[in-house]
Amino acid sequence: MRMAVDKEEHLNGRPGRDAGPGPGPGTGTGVGLGPGAAVSPGIGTGLAGLLEAFGMPLERFCELLELIYQGPLEATPCSSAMLELRNWLQANGSILVLRPARANTLAVVIQDRGRGPKLSTSVYTQFSIFSLDPFVGLPADRAVTIDEIVDQEKLAQSAFFKQYVEPRQVRYILGVDIHGDDGREFRLRFTRPANSMEFSSMDKALVEALVPHFKRALNFYGRLGQVETEMQLYANVMSSMLVGSIILDGSGAILRANNVAQAILTEKDGLLVTAGGLSTEYRNENRELQRLIRQILAVPPGQPSMAEALSVTRPSGRASLNLLIRPIPLSECSEGPNRPSVVVFIRDPDHRTQPPVELVQRLFHFTPAEAKLALLLTDGLSLDEAAEALGISKNTARAHLRAIFSKTGVTRQTTLVRLLLNSVAAISS
Repeated sequence: MRMAVDKEEHLNGRPGRDAGPGPGPGTGTGVGLGPGAAVSPGIGTGLAGLLEAFGMPLERFCELLELIYQGPLEATPCSSAMLELRNWLQANGSILVLRPARANTLAVVIQDRGRGPKLSTSVYTQFSIFSLDPFVGLPADRAVTIDEIVDQEKLAQSAFFKQYVEPRQVRYILGVDIHGDDGREFRLRFTRPANSMEFSSMDKALVEALVPHFKRALNFYGRLGQVETEMQLYANVMSSMLVGSIILDGSGAILRANNVAQAILTEKDGLLVTAGGLSTEYRNENRELQRLIRQILAVPPGQPSMAEALSVTRPSGRASLNLLIRPIPLSECSEGPNRPSVVVFIRDPDHRTQPPVELVQRLFHFTPAEAKLALLLTDGLSLDEAAEALGISKNTARAHLRAIFSKTGVTRQTTLVRLLLNSVAAISS
């Protein structure tokens, strides 16, 4: 039997449900269970019986599992699996709460109101509305309906119902709270309008059969998010220290560059991008750069390899760029020519970090005037030049410097500069 095709059902090139049997939206006949339909006594138990009741071939169930595990890698997490499951449940909407709202934090919600899943910007993400939702605190990993948890008369009179539920033509809600390994709580919800029927026991059984798979996928999503957060943190630290980084693959092609490196490459002053790879303006330096990259790439995985350095002349006459080239260790999961293989670190001597004055004050108990003077000295100015820049007399500058020496325990300007450059202030710019 051919089923009606929802306009949203083409997922990543996959055919819609008309490619096989299934309970297409709006259909009331066939082997699929309609909303609220009872299970035939002749249908077997277990997963096979469940799939038979839904008219879902095993291949389609496996495809649904594939979408669930692909979910953490999608731009809109789990959107394809949510859309597919919403169609099988004949629901008019779905919600996946990835992060509940807090007093000062919006909820992260993937919502589908019939036009495809997307990151929600609705009032539901605001704590003032989110906190009113009575359909919370569900038994862990169990699918239940709102009618089993909330009195419908009270719900109909509630502010949450009037402000959020009723305008969206929602009457029936099927939900499950999925508890992640790290203590996170994910909320999965499906809705139907008043002119439909309550979610059946088979609907709940299908959702519960998928809960272990959603849990694993969402655990992976959480771990992936933690890794991305750490990577962003380290990238921000490198940027604050004005260290550029360029990642090359096994062929020497540029995979990515941080914002500091991008700014240097955009200047096209000594360091260039040529045919997707890294090159320099002057031929002899470029030959040396390519030799060093090839040399590092030729080292067998697991073998020690020394970092290499290169100074790159800039046609503008500005100070030469300093390059440090080193291999990226081969991990258990990395293989193939497109894996990150070489990192090129870049420092521009003309660029200097400037920590916030307030931070230097707190670290060394300086006065505002002392902190400003210390930073100017760190930036390479002499005491007389710093006094002129601050608009103070040389005697006042000397008095500030004596106070700085007393508070830091140093007796020389060079030692003071080293102290400041080696402090955490250097990574706070």
